[in-house]
Amino acid sequence: MLKIRIIVVDRTRAGFLREGESFYLKRLRYYATVEWAVVKPVKIVKGKNDRGILNAEGEAVERKLFPKEYVVALDRTGDPMDSEGIADWLDNLARQASGGVSFVIGGPLGLSKNILKRAQKVFSLSRLTLTHEMSRLVLLEQLYRAMTILSGEKYHK
Repeated sequence: MLKIRIIVVDRTRAGFLREGESFYLKRLRYYATVEWAVVKPVKIVKGKNDRGILNAEGEAVERKLFPKEYVVALDRTGDPMDSEGIADWLDNLARQASGGVSFVIGGPLGLSKNILKRAQKVFSLSRLTLTHEMSRLVLLEQLYRAMTILSGEKYHK
């Protein structure tokens, strides 16, 4: 069974998004071992350098990463993939990644350059701009959709 870790910066504040996350995490756990890890955000204050904030959050994310796992950073500059593409990619990854896979979603400012460099794959969920909290729900739904595609279930149709 594939081991999936989802590392996010800050907790999800909106109740309806937390409810959606719980919904898809519960469904996804039928197909994979899933862990949700939250990194404490650095407070954004006026006059504080964005790069410094990103670097501090990036260091906290790096401490959560395991040495042998495959790291996927979600970023607007990444490669777009459709649902079938994610399913095929996950299928191949499940055969190769003995240490599992971690998906990293940054906070409001995104991810540090170090995390983007550390990632074996950077992909974008959409050409649209999504909040960091909304992107968590979209990722979970797409991971669940990918698993149902691989299982030949009707959810995707």
